[in-house]
Amino acid sequence: MRLRRRPTDQPAVVCGSGSPRLGAAICAELGVKPAEAETIRFAEGTLFVRLLENVRGRDVYVVQSTVYPANDNVVELLFWLDAARRASAASVTAVVPYFAYGKGDKKDEPRVSIRARVIADAIEAAGADRVVAMDLHAPQIQGFFRAPVDDLYAMPVLVEAIRGLGLASPVIVSPDAGYAKMARRFARRLGAGFALADKTRSGHDEKADVFGLLGDVEGRDAVLVDDFAASGGTLVEAAERLVERGARTVVAAVTHGLFSGDATAKLAASPIERLIVTDTVENHPHPPGPKVEVVSVAGLFAEAIKRIHARESISVLFRE
Repeated sequence: MRLRRRPTDQPAVVCGSGSPRLGAAICAELGVKPAEAETIRFAEGTLFVRLLENVRGRDVYVVQSTVYPANDNVVELLFWLDAARRASAASVTAVVPYFAYGKGDKKDEPRVSIRARVIADAIEAAGADRVVAMDLHAPQIQGFFRAPVDDLYAMPVLVEAIRGLGLASPVIVSPDAGYAKMARRFARRLGAGFALADKTRSGHDEKADVFGLLGDVEGRDAVLVDDFAASGGTLVEAAERLVERGARTVVAAVTHGLFSGDATAKLAASPIERLIVTDTVENHPHPPGPKVEVVSVAGLFAEAIKRIHARESISVLFRE
């Protein structure tokens, strides 16, 4: 006799307005329906969220990227966590595909806030028992939380997308030293070469100067990899330097495609032939443009939720 799981044994997945499509795709992978819920925006700019079904005694997973408009989506995430906790959920997990303020991970000048730490404190105070994110900008952000944090890698999905391009002689290029370790993992998986661009950033204007390149790219297909693309300046300048050094083609693969400001125009005029991004970011100030290809990480998040819900290890998701 086959026993059915009770509805209360299934995860309750709340899809915030920052990740409606990704949340729905995760639910499809899990074989569950998104939890019935609503978000109301009042004229003065405040938010109201409400769960429309009973989650008492259930494990609740709130899927919400803190993307444009970032501050609104951060606040909405906090409200969803609080609503689930006050509805007597057994546990509340914040699934934050893109963690805004990830760049604010350190105090490297006087009288500034460590913004990532503030957001971490707020998420815990709102009721999160656990956090699942993807490609946090800096490893130390996990230490800002007292609750467990699972920082998933988009690398498996991006690697498969790069393989699909059929590049004859690829070389993986990290646009700065901070992403070099992850870029080397890309290179190992693809059996490709490795190169490193040297970048400096003098202020907070999202402009970077690429002034050096370590590695041989002449006559090869260069693949720039990074955790996110905001203004696009770093990728474009690195691509131009790669072409100067003799790269045959330049493509890029990043986890979070933010495309702020004039990023779309920069990418359109750049030597980058294709930019692969994941669906962690759905809302953009401007359309990403024809060079952008979106691949889904719903399967990775669904597998993580499935294993967390079953009290199983998720270390298999981090294997090389």
